[in-house]
Amino acid sequence: MRRSYMANHGGGYGYQDTSQMLEEENQQQEDELKGKVKALKSLSIDIGFEVKEQNKMLTQMDDDFESSGGLLGKTMGRLKAITNAGHWKLWLYIALFALFVFFMCWVIIRFR
Repeated sequence: MRRSYMANHGGGYGYQDTSQMLEEENQQQEDELKGKVKALKSLSIDIGFEVKEQNKMLTQMDDDFESSGGLLGKTMGRLKAITNAGHWKLWLYIALFALFVFFMCWVIIRFR
């Protein structure tokens, strides 16, 4: 639109100014776009590094939970063995110990 207006009203000289002005606008927009692309590239690289770190942490957590599950399974197996053996005195001691711990927690919280 600018070209046709300048060509009809200003002759060849106006057309040259308009094309130069359009070229400068294009160059400015191109520079802005380059800056945005660089920022986007940097952001995507940072996201990639963050994802790799999160994957490492998740793998570690999975391994930790797996080993904790094995430990818990062994403990439950031992408790089943105690139950099957009929050691009622041991169960009584465990229950009394648990009640003592709960009582001490209640005392600490109550009289704090």
